[in-house]
Amino acid sequence: MTTTYTITLKNCAFFARHGLHDAEEFLGQRFFVDAELEVTPSKPLADDLIESTVDYGVAFKEIEAIVTGRRRFLIEALAQEIATALCARFPQISRAKIAVRKPNAPVAGVLDYVQVTVDHVV
Repeated sequence: MTTTYTITLKNCAFFARHGLHDAEEFLGQRFFVDAELEVTPSKPLADDLIESTVDYGVAFKEIEAIVTGRRRFLIEALAQEIATALCARFPQISRAKIAVRKPNAPVAGVLDYVQVTVDHVV
């Protein structure tokens, strides 16, 4: 029998400069990321070892480095890069569902945020 479980990092907040418009790069804004990681431990959970699972502190730092790193024009590309990087860093992840929210998207209208979700299956 194989055990799988989900680790969720919810509402991770970062200041960054992503977007198509020059003003978005110049001014920057907050971005929020949710990461839902389906994990198959490399050793039994009863062993209680961090090495057998995903260290969510390290996962957060991986997300932070990508979001606060180089500018991307599309939050779709940003979400995909996060998913790919997390799966590469942690072979225990079999699926990474990443949502990126942009509260101040340049939309001519009133809305809470624009969100893109990428579902990356290994």
